[in-house]
Amino acid sequence: MANRRCLQTLTRHLSYLLSPNPSLHSLDSISPQASTPALLNSLNTLTSSPKCAHINTKISSFHRHFCSNRPNNSDHEKEDESEDETDYDDDDDDDVEGLESNSEPGREYTSEEKEHEAAEIGYKVIGPLQKSDRVFKPYEPVYAVIQIGSHQFKVSNGDSIFVEKLKFCEVNDKLILNKVLLLGSKTQTIIGRPILPDAAVHAVVEEHALDAKVLIFKKKRRKNYRRTRGHRQELTKLRITDVQGIEKPEVAPILKTEKKGAKKVAVAA
Repeated sequence: MANRRCLQTLTRHLSYLLSPNPSLHSLDSISPQASTPALLNSLNTLTSSPKCAHINTKISSFHRHFCSNRPNNSDHEKEDESEDETDYDDDDDDDVEGLESNSEPGREYTSEEKEHEAAEIGYKVIGPLQKSDRVFKPYEPVYAVIQIGSHQFKVSNGDSIFVEKLKFCEVNDKLILNKVLLLGSKTQTIIGRPILPDAAVHAVVEEHALDAKVLIFKKKRRKNYRRTRGHRQELTKLRITDVQGIEKPEVAPILKTEKKGAKKVAVAA
């Protein structure tokens, strides 16, 4: 009779386990008295077949419930919560490490990369300024239209302009501005298509500075949304020293003696 009862309970619970959606509460209905060694051995032999491979996890939980020192449900819940918390922390650490690896704050450029990026912006660094170089020259009636980045400037020697901050150059460095769009004087005008290849404008970096603060205010009416931000653009001050690529007309010197003589004659009259 005992063996018949064991077989009945075995068949009943195996039917639950082999069903597509077995209920987890079915294993709790087995009493501890029915867990005889014969029943356990028969379960192991039946579940060892390849058709019942997916039942192994359920059988292991079944064995766990029949141990003498069964833990409380509260302990299980605490352990599950602690495991979830540790998994969550590990995910956060992985995200932080990924962000740190993607960011490149201290990237080092090679000389070729520096020249290539500078050429795309429209300048070339020659070297530091020497004491023998003449920065301030007499005015010449020649002007040029140059492009630096996405901005255009009309310059002549002696002018100073503010452009967006130029990388790979320091104060007192000599530059050649290659993107010359137009050259002009009193006698002729040369227009590029779009750039003049033989023209060049020489400049010197005077300082790196910050522009005045610009306030950015955003508002969405009836949404209680207002944001105020400030921005200061980084600038580089350039001093134009020479414009090359066009014939420069000679400047006639001003005769001061004639003016003085004219004044004396007027006083005598």
